[in-house]
Amino acid sequence: MAVDLSFYKSPLSEEIRDEGRAEGRAEGRAEGLLLILDVRGIAITDETREKITSCNDPQLLHQWLNRAATAATAEEVFAEE
Repeated sequence: MAVDLSFYKSPLSEEIRDEGRAEGRAEGRAEGLLLILDVRGIAITDETREKITSCNDPQLLHQWLNRAATAATAEEVFAEE
């Protein structure tokens, strides 16, 4: 008996996979950002930690991650442009 695998090739299936990849990138960047802040000794509040872990925008997280590499304070990392 053959199994119907057409769903896995469908546009809906591809969309689900793309969303999962984006979520994975965001989660990885959030973890990296928290690590960099910790290693650099930049203290953050619980509110800021929640802001980071609940963010699902990989580009924004990437921006924060870049800033965290050189910032002296958390305020510099999250400053509006």
